[in-house]
Amino acid sequence: MKKTKKTVLENASSKSIQFPDDEARFPWLAMLLDAYAIIDDGIVAAIKKKGSGSSVRLSCSKGCDNCCRTHSDIPVYPLELVGIYWFSIEKILPPDREILKNRLSGHLKGEPCPFIVSGSCSIHPLRPIACRQFNVFNRPCKEGEDPYYTRREDVLTPIQDYTDRAFSTMLPFYGITDEADKKRAIKDNLIHTQVRILQTCNWKELGRRMDEFDSAKK
Repeated sequence: MKKTKKTVLENASSKSIQFPDDEARFPWLAMLLDAYAIIDDGIVAAIKKKGSGSSVRLSCSKGCDNCCRTHSDIPVYPLELVGIYWFSIEKILPPDREILKNRLSGHLKGEPCPFIVSGSCSIHPLRPIACRQFNVFNRPCKEGEDPYYTRREDVLTPIQDYTDRAFSTMLPFYGITDEADKKRAIKDNLIHTQVRILQTCNWKELGRRMDEFDSAKK
């Protein structure tokens, strides 16, 4: 019998990102990484659901930055911004570091995401939920294409339960710790009132903070 080629779905798995020493320093970091682990598990589950009974192919791959350049309203939450600042300041190494600092320092509000370096996401481990959940099937995007509008059926639909659990995990950062209060906050979409648009943030400040960190190490 001829062996069938394994699909992406058969090999799909998720792994929690860990920075043990830093998580001990920053309680919010463990919270954020736990939330991202739930989101990543949800993506795996959604991909399996999408491929149930059919052959589907995930077209997203390293070096594909179309959505990063074409999307003008990527949502990002305060805890995610704290994570992006920390990862950029303390974890990104040369030569990407200098490239990123220059991009951040020159970024103007409304321009595409400044974290793309050589076609790849320089903050990939700490990329926002919106970026993690945007996955496209069947064929790569055309230049400038937003498949959410051109072929919605090829864009992954996240499983709401995983998204809700991830946001619930993040709520203590905003002072909501009681389980009943968490449930009400999720039901009322309270966390979404805190959302900002990544492309409109003042990334020049992050570039300056990276320079200060580097100067202090000399």
